[in-house]
Amino acid sequence: MSFFRQYIAPFAVILIFLLALFAVSIRIFLPSDMAAPAPVSTEDLSMVISLEQPGQIYSCCQRQNRLFT
Repeated sequence: MSFFRQYIAPFAVILIFLLALFAVSIRIFLPSDMAAPAPVSTEDLSMVISLEQPGQIYSCCQRQNRLFT
């Protein structure tokens, strides 16, 4: 068990860190339109804003259910 704690576990942690670092760093080489964050549509934004107002929660939920049916 001490072999695992001294050699395998630290190696696994460093390997995961390097993999995450590689995944984040590879964005430099992507085309500029793919490296940007995902766009947020104005309809989704209006739904979030309307959820913050307590009187309009029901109407927002009706609109959302209509999209999925």
